[in-house]
Amino acid sequence: MRYAAILLIAALMAAGAPPAYPHGKDGLGGEVRIEIVPENGDAFLIIPNQDSWQKGTHIIKRYLEARRGENYGIVIHNTKPERIGVVIAVDGRNIISGKRSNLKNTEAMYIVDSYGYGEYDGWRTAGDRVHKFYFTDMADSYALRTFGDSSAMGVIAVAVYQEKEQQRLQYERERRADRPAVPPAERSAQGKSGMARDESPGTGFGREQYSPTIEVAFAPQSTPLQKTLFKYEWREVLCKRGILNCRREARNRLWDEDVYAPFPPGYENE
Repeated sequence: MRYAAILLIAALMAAGAPPAYPHGKDGLGGEVRIEIVPENGDAFLIIPNQDSWQKGTHIIKRYLEARRGENYGIVIHNTKPERIGVVIAVDGRNIISGKRSNLKNTEAMYIVDSYGYGEYDGWRTAGDRVHKFYFTDMADSYALRTFGDSSAMGVIAVAVYQEKEQQRLQYERERRADRPAVPPAERSAQGKSGMARDESPGTGFGREQYSPTIEVAFAPQSTPLQKTLFKYEWREVLCKRGILNCRREARNRLWDEDVYAPFPPGYENE
C-alpha cells in the first residue's frame, strides 16, 4: 500500500481548548473556518473578495493586509462531527514537504479532529521541527530563495478533504502547551537583494521551533469539500489597487466649515 505523509497538531484534539494565537475577526462561511492570525498584536485586516462553488467545492477568496516582519499562523477550526484533512500551501509550496502544491489529495496534509482546531505556523523541516512563517519582501521569501518559484507568491491556500473509510498512515503533530517566547523575525522585511519595498510580499523561512509528530491513519476523498485562499498584500498595494479605500474623505462644505471667518488674501493682520 502506498502511504502519504500527513501531519496533525495534537492540540486540536481538545475541542474548545483555546488556541495559542489570538483569533482574527473574520468569520468565514462554510463548516471549516480558516484564520490567518498574528503571533502578537492586533488581528490582520481581512477584506472579502469572492465566494463560489465549483463541482461541489466551496471556494472562498479573501484579501489580507500583510505587515512586514510579522510572524503569523494559520488556524483551522473544524465544526464538523468528523475529522478532516487539510492541504496547506503558502506561496504555492506545500508547508510540510516544500513541494510545489496544487492542493491535491495526494499531497502531504495535516489532520484536524472533529470539533477541533489546528495551528500551523511554519515550514516543516523535520518530524519535530518547523521554521516560522513571517511576512517579508518577495526576494526574501522561502519559495523564491529556495525554489526560484514566484508562480503563486502572496497566496495562503487551504484545501479541506473529508475522510474515506479506507485508512492510510499519516503523521500527527503534537501540541505543546508551553510555547516559547517569540523574538522578532530574524530577517527584516528589507529583502537581501535590495528590491523595492512596495513589491508583492512573500513568506520567509524564520526561526526554528520544536514541533514533534506522530503517525495516524487517514485517507482523503478525491475532491475537496472547501478551498480557502488569502491573497496577502502590503497596505500600500491594497490602496493602490483600490481594494482598500485609503483616500481621505472630502471635506463637506457645510459640516466641516471653519469656526471663524478667514482673512482675505494679502490682508495684513495687525
